[in-house]
Amino acid sequence: MSIDVKFNRVSKTYHPGEKVTGVVVVSNRDSATKHAGINLTVEGNVSLQLSARSVGIFEAFYSSVKPQPLIYYEIPVSPAAKVPEGVTEIPFEFVLKPLTGSQLHDTYHGVYVNVRYSVAVEMPRGMLSSTLKEVREFFVELNRDPEVMEAARAAKPFKFRISPESLLNVKESSKKKIPEFLFEGHLNRVRCAISEAFEGEIIVKKCPVNIRSIELQLVRVETCNHVEGETREATEIQNIQIADGNAPRNLAIPIHMVFPRLFTCCTTVTKQFKVEFEVNLIVLFEGDHMVTENFPILLYR
Repeated sequence: MSIDVKFNRVSKTYHPGEKVTGVVVVSNRDSATKHAGINLTVEGNVSLQLSARSVGIFEAFYSSVKPQPLIYYEIPVSPAAKVPEGVTEIPFEFVLKPLTGSQLHDTYHGVYVNVRYSVAVEMPRGMLSSTLKEVREFFVELNRDPEVMEAARAAKPFKFRISPESLLNVKESSKKKIPEFLFEGHLNRVRCAISEAFEGEIIVKKCPVNIRSIELQLVRVETCNHVEGETREATEIQNIQIADGNAPRNLAIPIHMVFPRLFTCCTTVTKQFKVEFEVNLIVLFEGDHMVTENFPILLYR
């Protein structure tokens, strides 16, 4: 005998306030089998995890490590009964609403911050048989905010210019050894819809040395608050090469990147945690020298 959960929506993606529907599927190859009732548990929470560098402040961090509940339902699907031979489907439904005092967030699979929603089904079968359990994740996307969308779309392209003079965290004595390069370009938006591509262009105006590669790196910045301050960690989500080899001069090289859904979410700032995003434009020269330009971005639904 086995048990499973199937959602009526193939994408398993829902918005706050929507009704989530599906069926509990019980497959029984034997004759009618008794069970003590079938129950469904709906959970959503934010889990915060310490990084290796933060282990030393565990005592100060304990209040933030505990999962923060966002949604919780217990739904009786079937009373105690017999399951007939074959496949039995039992429908269920619930409305996607947060617990009192909480608010829902986008589903997000991070390194130190995770926002997950799941449905767990459990069917006890008595003392002599093990309890059947199954857990299925579903996904939550926040509703679109028309005002945020309008403000973002009205913003002008963000222009950038990268040269030895614009570099930060470089000693003045070292700047004299850097070749006189010049990169110009623009990003269509730094306030970006998560469902749309991140786009722009870069032009190599001047570079006396050979270029090995030009890359685009998407970075998440996860911040967890604790009684002594906050712990902030930046990790790479993906790296895309937009030019391979010695890029031609004065030619517009397109920038195009799709945001991976589960590893990104709307920029989120709460009292307990923050999830923010940045894009690094990386130029690798021959000889393993590298120039990086950082662009903080804001993601919205």
